[in-house]
Amino acid sequence: MHRRALLAALAMPALPAALSACREPPLAGQEDPTFDHETMSLKLTAIAERARPGDLGVAVQDLTTAQRATVAGDHLFPLAGIWTAALGAAVLAEVEAKALSLRETITIEDVDLSPPPSGVADAWPSRRRWTVEELLKHAVAGGDNTAADVLMKRIGGPGAVTAWLDLKKVENLRVDRYARQLLPEQTGAASFRAEWRGQAWRKAVLATPEATRRKAWRDYLADPHDSTTPLAAVRFLEALNQAELTSQDGRRRMLRMMEAAAGERLRPALPAGARLAAITSATPWDLGQTAADNVLAMVRLKDGRRFALAILLKASPLEEADRDALMLEVTRTVLQAAEKAGR
Repeated sequence: MHRRALLAALAMPALPAALSACREPPLAGQEDPTFDHETMSLKLTAIAERARPGDLGVAVQDLTTAQRATVAGDHLFPLAGIWTAALGAAVLAEVEAKALSLRETITIEDVDLSPPPSGVADAWPSRRRWTVEELLKHAVAGGDNTAADVLMKRIGGPGAVTAWLDLKKVENLRVDRYARQLLPEQTGAASFRAEWRGQAWRKAVLATPEATRRKAWRDYLADPHDSTTPLAAVRFLEALNQAELTSQDGRRRMLRMMEAAAGERLRPALPAGARLAAITSATPWDLGQTAADNVLAMVRLKDGRRFALAILLKASPLEEADRDALMLEVTRTVLQAAEKAGR
């Protein structure tokens, strides 16, 4: 479906009813507080100071009361791979609009392949045909760049996804490029080619002159394209939770895929009985830093309360273990405060 077709579908007569569901959340303080947002913001600010010279942005929102706590909530950060969450919701919206079928089969050609991670690219050319449902699971649950790019092309491209998000009042979450465009640009490498699948891609990146890579990373960090803010990220999760983006069935499908994607990174911070749905993504460590390391998460506590959490880190000199510890500290701080308030 071309971009114009997707946008036309969004403007059909059913649209007013859909937009009426996109209600503004209640202001903080309209309902009983679930955490002291001022104290929470102070604690998160202290963590952000320890993350320097990297930049840390955090937003947490109680999905019942809409109360929030933020650090650098309106600052722009690179999306990295968490854009697949927005793509997944957009694909399911197209399915629900009868513009796409999960059973539709798509044939993957060499020009469709994207840089890793991509199990779909790794399986090519032995396997070329995939259903939309299979590609959707690979894209959202597995962060598969080929699957994500193929699906995004099928529903109209990056601009159509961003236009759909804007229509749903999820602003400042921009999807501007396919992964096969973005990853070579952010690393300074040449355009991606089929023979660069798997480990060959990393070798191609490291073969790029250091000065070229350094300038590419610097440009990537300054680029407002393919970016979001912590507040926009939790607004996306709020819209997903309230079934503003898809039906309740689509919401449940998205959450199952995000639960499969969550992995173990944040689990040590979860209190007993909590459930986690999350997408995490980081750019490769290169030239002494990680350009972007992001977490997009929904946590359901044992008592049924749900929280949306966005943790966005950019230009960090911390190595992986230290960044994991930072993400855990933020998550633990948020959830301990939520549990304390719920007693």
